[in-house]
Amino acid sequence: MKIQLIAQATDTHSRVFIIDDSSDWNTLPLSDQHISYIGKCVDQKQHLITFNEFGIITIILFLSKEEEYYQTTEKCRQQGMSVIGTLNQHQIEEVVIHNLSNLSTASVLLAEGMSLGAYQFLKYKQDADKQRHPLQTISILEADPAANKVMELQTLVEAVYIARDLVNEPLSFLTAPQLSKEIAKCSEKAGFQHTVFDKKRIEEEKMGGLLAVNKGSVDPPTFNILEWKPENAVNDQPIVLVGKGIVYDTGGLSLKSTANSMDHMKCDMGGAAAVTGALYAVAKNKLPLYVVGLVPATDNRPGGNAYAPGDVITMRSGHTVEVLNTDAEGRMILADGLDYAKSYNPSLVIDIATLTGGALMTIAQEGMLLFSKASKEDTQMISDVSFQVFERLWEMPLWNEFSDKLKSGVADFKNIGGRQASSITAAKFLQNFTDFPWMHIDMASMGWMYQGQGYRLKQGSGAGVRLFYHFLTAKLNDYLNSSDTGQTSGIKITETI
Repeated sequence: MKIQLIAQATDTHSRVFIIDDSSDWNTLPLSDQHISYIGKCVDQKQHLITFNEFGIITIILFLSKEEEYYQTTEKCRQQGMSVIGTLNQHQIEEVVIHNLSNLSTASVLLAEGMSLGAYQFLKYKQDADKQRHPLQTISILEADPAANKVMELQTLVEAVYIARDLVNEPLSFLTAPQLSKEIAKCSEKAGFQHTVFDKKRIEEEKMGGLLAVNKGSVDPPTFNILEWKPENAVNDQPIVLVGKGIVYDTGGLSLKSTANSMDHMKCDMGGAAAVTGALYAVAKNKLPLYVVGLVPATDNRPGGNAYAPGDVITMRSGHTVEVLNTDAEGRMILADGLDYAKSYNPSLVIDIATLTGGALMTIAQEGMLLFSKASKEDTQMISDVSFQVFERLWEMPLWNEFSDKLKSGVADFKNIGGRQASSITAAKFLQNFTDFPWMHIDMASMGWMYQGQGYRLKQGSGAGVRLFYHFLTAKLNDYLNSSDTGQTSGIKITETI
């Protein structure tokens, strides 16, 4: 989807007008009969009104104010699905958005919802050309209050598309080495540096968790380093993002059942996709922020030499782990990634992973779980951002008592803590490999959409990309404010795209 700025619309353009209670409807370039009809529709709570005049579509979107600001902005995005459905139905290829509402960012919010809702994964469709949506271009007027955000939005949508594509790719294509090749393509397009450790280098790094999970696979593991360090970076210590890159998860010898459990496990690298998309957006939009992404990658299979329940694995950190369930593999590779992050002396590390089924049981598909040992300011900041982009985070406890569930009689830790509080004990396991400000996001609830939710389409969601990008933007503002005042100032986000 192309999102662009134009100087003015013409009579041949189909248009979307966003209005609200504050709008002067009489300024709409429509007849008195049209204006009267719009008023009647709004009175009847009909907030999407369509006129078709000889193949030129005019849509009036009435935006009602919700109780919370973030609910209003999300409603604007969600309306994008209805708008794009109407435009595609009428074979419209380009539309111009006019914002006449009191919400200054309404045009880009609507464009965001429309473009994310327009995503299609047609690579394996024989009749892809026939299925491709007609709408290809969304235009916003240069005079729009949010015009300066349009190019940023274009890149961010591209980044989400990249993440969705990666998640939707089957293992028959997206092995761990192929994932590294796809990340390399993003590196070339966006400008960040990409380094790949092959199996020999991974062995030299003594990444025992990653090597153990890979033992049942016919494909070698990879460890990816994505680095964006511009000359004008405002931070010397990087923010490090670590993404789980299990390109397919059978559960290993602790084999999953197939129906509703293994059949969508190509999504188990959703964390890797989120980190890749975020680095793409940060680099292509040239944020003056030092950011590193780490992606350990392999599949988890029950091959001939697969690691087994009862095995004791020595991790990169030197800690030993008693494996009691080979399906708890994500934490094994993340632990090595978190330990490697120490080499950067990071200011903050955030890992993201489709880690536990417990996350889905806890919050359904309405959000993701957050665990934090970072500062209160950073924890609050990412929480605020998560609501504004509607990839909501809900913080869970990391009480010391949960560590007792991970005690092993033969090793430093067990890799599982039992069914109760499984998401928490998984996070506590990861905490053992950190000595820096750290957050963990369990995205298992949102990484794969079983049912579509508006512009969050069924299958790969691309969750995490927008969350990370806007959090990093907020951190950038915080660094700039801190350098101006000599103090750290928390920023409460009030407007995002």
